[in-house]
Amino acid sequence: MSYVTEQILESLREARVRKGFSQRELSARSGVPQSHISKIESGSVDLRISSLIALARVLDLELLVAPKKSVPAIKSIIRSGQGINGISDEGESMSPAYQLEEDDDD
Repeated sequence: MSYVTEQILESLREARVRKGFSQRELSARSGVPQSHISKIESGSVDLRISSLIALARVLDLELLVAPKKSVPAIKSIIRSGQGINGISDEGESMSPAYQLEEDDDD
């Protein structure tokens, strides 16, 4: 399984947990069978785009297709919209894209 696929599956699982949904509840809301959600999250089945869209909608996620060279700019915009001091709207702590080293000359 590719790193990108692993990231997508982890994002789906984390969003489900953050929403407080069991796989069964996500299934009822999305129309994707619970057994299929289990297989998706474990990486034992290829994720179909139709399942991904259905799950993303219920989990308040957005799917975007963008030119590869635009990805750094998109990621930067997403980071800038995550709130003050790296705290997102959901209260999650975000790590900075970079961090300056502090001088030890005190």
